[in-house]
Amino acid sequence: MEDSFGAVRNLEAVMRIPVTIQVVLGSAIMPVANLMKLRRGSAIPLDHRVGEPVDVVVNGRTVARGEVVVVEDDTSRFGISLTEIVGGNASNA
Repeated sequence: MEDSFGAVRNLEAVMRIPVTIQVVLGSAIMPVANLMKLRRGSAIPLDHRVGEPVDVVVNGRTVARGEVVVVEDDTSRFGISLTEIVGGNASNA
């Protein structure tokens, strides 16, 4: 049986594992011909509307939803305010 020090050490190792976090603002489907016409300044309409929650995805799995906010310390940056934590059921796989 592992002592509590060993368990803490294992937990610390797990906490250092890097994960990729993405915030999905929306998506779009378009033909390759339209994709090839995109230039600087082109706008791509997404399937999400302003004010709708965005998905927070960790290693390819949606784990939360939230609202886009301006970071208080640096108004030139955006952040996410979490509004919902998504459960770990099979429908989110």
